[in-house]
Amino acid sequence: MWSLYCAPLIRSISNIVYSTISSEREARLGNKRFHVVGIGNAIVDVLAKTDDAFLESNDMTKGGMTLIDEIMAGTLYGKMRAPMEQSGGSAANTIAAMASLGSDCAFIGKVCDDLLGERFTDAIRDIGVTFETPPARDTTSTARCLIFVTPDAQRTMLTYLGTCVELGPRDIDPEIIADSQITYLEGYLWDPPEAKEAFIRAADIAHQSGNKVSLSLSDAFCVDRHRDDFLQLLEGHVDILFANEQEITSLYQVDEFDEALQYVRGHCEIAALTRSEKGSVVVSGDEIHVIDAEPDVTVVDTTGAGDAYAAGFLYGLTHHLGLRDAAHVGSVAAAEVISHMGARPAEPLGSLIEHKLDFKN
Repeated sequence: MWSLYCAPLIRSISNIVYSTISSEREARLGNKRFHVVGIGNAIVDVLAKTDDAFLESNDMTKGGMTLIDEIMAGTLYGKMRAPMEQSGGSAANTIAAMASLGSDCAFIGKVCDDLLGERFTDAIRDIGVTFETPPARDTTSTARCLIFVTPDAQRTMLTYLGTCVELGPRDIDPEIIADSQITYLEGYLWDPPEAKEAFIRAADIAHQSGNKVSLSLSDAFCVDRHRDDFLQLLEGHVDILFANEQEITSLYQVDEFDEALQYVRGHCEIAALTRSEKGSVVVSGDEIHVIDAEPDVTVVDTTGAGDAYAAGFLYGLTHHLGLRDAAHVGSVAAAEVISHMGARPAEPLGSLIEHKLDFKN
């Protein structure tokens, strides 16, 4: 078994393969209109600071994501202190961070023709993302995620999915999927039956067009609900997997990260696995890369950390960087997002990576 502590040896040989991998990927992907199209829940995030006592008194599972109904969403919203609203949703956050890096991106997700739906639409279009999914009418309201951030920077999410559950195969734009180097799927969206059909349709179109498909496992509780489905997706539809340590060990029902690492390396082309302050591990066939977390970061709010990491990594892949460099971009993007409240970048990530890593778009 590979040891995660053999990083110095791995790093010493990794540069040998980078140029070959990058040219192969470049030849394979070709020229497309979009670097990445994301498919996920179109949600407006509502964030507020709180403490552990509040979570306990309201029976919340700290650090997790729980689905709630509209009535509960209204009740909890009334208890939030100085809430801050911003467009969110896991895949949408990734696409927003990619746009901040200078990538050309599109997003597919469902909102209602209401005030929150207009806010979401305006916000994602204002940052240069193509968003053309028709809004639903005369139906449930636009989704919202109530995010409670405790002093240790952990985020506890309670989500009312609303119109999100109405996304179906008819909303998948085949021209956008075919014209995107990578189609990025959000695991949270796997709950509604029609969304599953939308995922499979998008993945089939992407592969028929010679493109790649990526999946984020999103949440350990999500993995527990859909473990068998996710394993099937990995076998037949997914090329690039994103997961954190809890999600990947839950997927394979093992206690040790190293053990999960051995399972996943045979199930998809690339797996990018985050480990909080331990950094990340990227595995692709016989390659394995251990990347340190960014140093000297004051953690304020971990909401969107994984989304930003995925954005940086996908930016790297679609701009022909090696796996280790792509993961380094992911680490820098995640570090920026966790340094303030909210899941979207507060400063242009493109300028940040140019400064920190000497990369240029």
